[in-house]
Amino acid sequence: MEFSHANIETKWKKIWAERGTYNVEIDHTKPKYYILNMFPYPSGSGLHVGHPLGYIASDIFARFKRLKGFNVLNPMGYDSFGLPAEQYAINTGIHPEISTEKNIARYREQLDNIGFSFDWRREVRTSNPDFYKWTQWIFMQLFNSYYNFADNKALPIEHLEKILSTEGNANVNASCDDDTPKISAAAWNSMDETAQLLFLLKYRLTFPEESYVNWCAKLGTVLSNDEVKDGVSERGGFPVEKKLMKQWSMRITAYADRLISGLDNIDWSISLKEQQRNWIGKSQGAQVYFPLESFEPSAISNELTNEKSSQLTTHSLNLIEVFTTRVDTIFGVTFMVLAPEHPLVELLTTTEQKTEIENYQNYAKSRSEVERQAEAKRVSGAFTGSYCLNPISKEKIPIYIADYVLAGYGTGAVMAVPSGDQRDWNFAKHFNLPIVNVTDAQQNVEIAADKTKIGKYINSGFANGLEYEAANEAIINYLEAHNLGKLKTQFRLRNAVFSRQRYWGEPLPVYWKNGVPHLIEESELPLILPAVDKYLPTESGEPPLARAENWKYQNKYDYEHSTMPGWAGSSWYWYRYMDSKNDKEFAAKDKIDYWQNLDLYVGGTEHAVGHLLYSRFWNHFLFDLGLVPQKEYAQKLVNQGMIQGRSLFLDLKSGRELRVPIEFADDSDRLFLTQYEKVILVDNRFEGINLNDIDWKEDKAGEKFVVLRHEVEKMSKSKYNVVNPDDVVEKYGADCFRMYEMFLGPIEQSKPWSTTGISGVQGFIRKVWSLFYDATTGKSLLIDDGATSEELKTLHTCIKKVTEDIESFGFNTCISSFMVCVNGLKDLKCHKRAILEPFIITLAPFAPFLCEELFEVLGNTKSVFDAKFPVFNPGYLESNTVLYPISINGKKRGELTVSKSLPQPELDKMVRDLEVVKKWTEGTVIKKLIIVPGRMINIVS
Repeated sequence: MEFSHANIETKWKKIWAERGTYNVEIDHTKPKYYILNMFPYPSGSGLHVGHPLGYIASDIFARFKRLKGFNVLNPMGYDSFGLPAEQYAINTGIHPEISTEKNIARYREQLDNIGFSFDWRREVRTSNPDFYKWTQWIFMQLFNSYYNFADNKALPIEHLEKILSTEGNANVNASCDDDTPKISAAAWNSMDETAQLLFLLKYRLTFPEESYVNWCAKLGTVLSNDEVKDGVSERGGFPVEKKLMKQWSMRITAYADRLISGLDNIDWSISLKEQQRNWIGKSQGAQVYFPLESFEPSAISNELTNEKSSQLTTHSLNLIEVFTTRVDTIFGVTFMVLAPEHPLVELLTTTEQKTEIENYQNYAKSRSEVERQAEAKRVSGAFTGSYCLNPISKEKIPIYIADYVLAGYGTGAVMAVPSGDQRDWNFAKHFNLPIVNVTDAQQNVEIAADKTKIGKYINSGFANGLEYEAANEAIINYLEAHNLGKLKTQFRLRNAVFSRQRYWGEPLPVYWKNGVPHLIEESELPLILPAVDKYLPTESGEPPLARAENWKYQNKYDYEHSTMPGWAGSSWYWYRYMDSKNDKEFAAKDKIDYWQNLDLYVGGTEHAVGHLLYSRFWNHFLFDLGLVPQKEYAQKLVNQGMIQGRSLFLDLKSGRELRVPIEFADDSDRLFLTQYEKVILVDNRFEGINLNDIDWKEDKAGEKFVVLRHEVEKMSKSKYNVVNPDDVVEKYGADCFRMYEMFLGPIEQSKPWSTTGISGVQGFIRKVWSLFYDATTGKSLLIDDGATSEELKTLHTCIKKVTEDIESFGFNTCISSFMVCVNGLKDLKCHKRAILEPFIITLAPFAPFLCEELFEVLGNTKSVFDAKFPVFNPGYLESNTVLYPISINGKKRGELTVSKSLPQPELDKMVRDLEVVKKWTEGTVIKKLIIVPGRMINIVS
């Protein structure tokens, strides 16, 4: 029988679908194992060969666990809301739902071609109302909750309302806005309904607030930091500026401590955990108040814009708040730096400095936070013209703005100590500002009012070299006693922006009444995305949903016109796979209790401080509500590396370079003149290129060609280096593609795509087939003879290695073990059912199509994945022979392999009759023949 991967794949895809081979239900007789890949966004370009890397690895592991007796849930779906589909809709007028549906159909076809064991009955799509109904429902639970630090959990907002009505909030220890005032029960009870609702927004876990965001006017939406590069949008290259906007936010900061401590209880990589810890950025220090040199409240009202005055309180108008972990350096402060967006900047800017400050603010708006933090050596800034006072020494300190200080981190202000910080030192040198040694400054401070607490400490303690922790404590005590500061735990983590001014996203289940947000009724979910005439903002700048006709709550109240961000649906979707058709709840309790959480989650490290952080926050919240059984949803996380593309470049004589699509070059990266003319004709990127600007060469046949330069970089359609997996599967087969991707290297590492070694994997698959069928006649070679010890040793060496390597995700070394095993069986001319059947079961997770076919050839009627994974028997690796080194008169002269059971007299005779012994003892008499059983033979003559 001739091997044909195409026929085998077509056959088994049909059988798997008809039998429901990969359908999974609750089965209490088996241990459960839940495996999940981060679901893809279905782009119009389809999958490239890099996308399936993690899917293949997890599919191998899922099939392995099933063979080991586990009830395995391995689902797949689509993160189908998003910006690309909307941009396509803007450009073409085609509704995002239509293009998304088309893209999903393409993805499904490609995924099926690779042979994944997904239970497609459980498929979810974040853009399906049946799914986002429950995303909206979770949002409503967040809106109706607040975080109580006393109970260390989220509680219903009604709980807080009862406390406010009976005792006010003086003793409430809860996560809230920094400017939340202390009120009495009488004050609360005297408020009207609107005032009470506005006050509760300061505590709710999701709420609207003004915050600085990356605004892209051309795209008409807010972008995350990783969507901005060099001051422009990553998609489209449009200008991006920092803008103060009202956005919905999630109070993820309430869970900051829990998100840090929870990392100790999950099996994630050390590097990823550190990324999250650093992003959350917990630090203990002091909040310090620097009074302004002059304060004229009456001059403020006409000067400040409405959006900025709403951020200022009476308290903050006469001082600058700074957070520092090293308050003992306060005596070395020689200037203050504010973020360009700080709400006090407009107040502090003098008339003389107004133009310079405004120009610098406009420059800073064009830069992302990542860029502003990354360029440590570049110095820029502007002087406001105003001063503040050191709260202890009372010295005047000039106030600058600079883009290395971010409004979204800390207080948006830095007390600059150039003698202790490199960035501050660079800034001071650039602007010719003083640099004061901290210790010298401390010893010159006079504080007559409190010499016993701090003056005495400064005048003697530092000179004696006391530790800075003690200094911090003493200074904080002083600041608190004089209302100049306080002890504070600070987090780098900010509240998460939870709205986008886009169309293609989940509608927020909110309407506005008297300037206050209200939730719709749960019975009214899902709030369906309405139809609009265009997918663009309105002429007045409102989001696209404002275009919807007759879309009002109860025909009179405006719905929220922003939509949820991309991370909304991805923050809980694994629960929906458990019960994807449930229209009564997001998942039934018995199904959540059975599947619990993810035993294995596979995805990229690029989501470390986005999806993987936000989703942990949502899961902790759902745990607080008693809706899920585990605080952490993913017990083990494996980050797959990236398969990179080989990008080809044509270097022109003029010094320019052109990217050349990889399909136009041959296997040696050569581009022939005839092909290049074709490129110019079919691809207008190259129109106008002078062929004489290319350094052509000639081969023996006289054909002109050029050798292209190549670089390894991220595989991307924009780089023209994408390889379609369909082409590889069609040529080599799905099993070959799956195994080759694993063979490229460790799953966690990035590696370049190249088909150089794929023929070796293809040859291996044909060798496996040749163990069953004669290559010439096509007849079956299977026999039922008993296995020899060497055949069993070859098989069980493979079983042992593959079992260990799958458990440790060493899939590349598994492929090597399979190759060694097949070569060994070929050498032994083994065609025995007793050996080949367990081998096929062992190989099945890697090459499911081939192994299903051969398992049937072996006479089985069920799927190979209903079998049991072979158990390694160490006894088969033990040899029944022993190798003796032979030493004659102190020198090793030979070796002898004999059976361990050979009697001593027979071994003695065999040794004396050896030619090597006769040669080296010729003419002498053997005086001693010493045999150490199992170890050595020593002869003395």
